[in-house]
Amino acid sequence: MKILIAEDDVMTRVILQEMLSEVGTTHGVENGREAIDVFTRALHDKDPFDLVCLDIMMPELNGQDALVRIRKIEEDMGVIPEYQVKVIMITALSDPENIMKAHVEGRCEAYMTKPVKMNNLLDQIKKLGLVVSYSF
Repeated sequence: MKILIAEDDVMTRVILQEMLSEVGTTHGVENGREAIDVFTRALHDKDPFDLVCLDIMMPELNGQDALVRIRKIEEDMGVIPEYQVKVIMITALSDPENIMKAHVEGRCEAYMTKPVKMNNLLDQIKKLGLVVSYSF
């Protein structure tokens, strides 16, 4: 599985990459603009990401706007909904407005608040059908 992690806090990004390296190959970026660039390049190269984990509060471009752009890129490139990337928002924001926006406008598959526990994250990934089983 190929995983893109967009998180501006270096320590959190490294921890997420370490956690998710158990189930796939990770690529970390520090803002939404970089996430869009890396995501688009992978899609053009016919080597798309299976999972994107997005923080919301990031410099240059926040995770909410990055997600909307990712979905637009997929639509423009003819990616049908069942083959679109699975997205988990991982953020400190737990207010209903941000949760609804991520699900409705960005069509994210899951929303988790920090701090994230490894088992909870892996359970979410399993629910998305990306990992059948894991044992650590």
